[in-house]
Amino acid sequence: MAKQEQVLQLEPQHELRFKGPFTDVVTTTLKLNNPSEKNVCFKVKTTAPRRYCVRPNSGVIDAGTSINVSVMLQPFDYDPNEKSKHKFMVQSMVAPSDMTDIEGVWKEAKPEELMDSKLRCVFELPAENEKPHDSDANRIMSTSAIKTESSSLSKSVSSSLDDGEAKKVIEECRRLQIEVQRLREENKLIKEDDGLRMRRTSPVASGTSTGATSVMKEEGPTTRLLALSVLFFIIGVITGKLVL
Repeated sequence: MAKQEQVLQLEPQHELRFKGPFTDVVTTTLKLNNPSEKNVCFKVKTTAPRRYCVRPNSGVIDAGTSINVSVMLQPFDYDPNEKSKHKFMVQSMVAPSDMTDIEGVWKEAKPEELMDSKLRCVFELPAENEKPHDSDANRIMSTSAIKTESSSLSKSVSSSLDDGEAKKVIEECRRLQIEVQRLREENKLIKEDDGLRMRRTSPVASGTSTGATSVMKEEGPTTRLLALSVLFFIIGVITGKLVL
């Protein structure tokens, strides 16, 4: 029996584009639309599962509805001369009317019941006029420098402390780095919300504009202070050990 044609409508249809820089997680959205009159099961697979996080990566799309799938590319060292060979496949099948266990349905599915669509991945850097502002570039460079310095200091701690103490210090360093990343993401969301509100409503007085600006400016100092605390914490441990 000939293979069935894909019932789902994909947007985009043929490729997933990820726009750099790739120093942080880059997310793109894949929309799956079910125009049929039946519920459809779906799965999203990739040739590079360690490089991507997909949410949701499987499920059921009700008849006449759609779902957005977030595809998150993990940070990596980008080489513009290297062509991406990563690919994604959206596999689907019509859901049985008496379905109770979706995993069991996939296991028992016959080859002729399966439908699939393939997409290739494209990596691209932002255009000249879309490059990050100086503050964003400084933030990226600052974060990279902090990670490098933290790694070097962690090695120094490991050599000067016993295994148990070194392990605790390194774990604390990693925890603080995660906290820096979390705060940076929260500040980014706050900044985007403020920008959206400013576009929707014109400022009543200059004080309103000044207040929004001050909120956006808090991102840099807040993130830098917490990031520096990572360094001060490790330096303090090393200094205390040497004094003892």
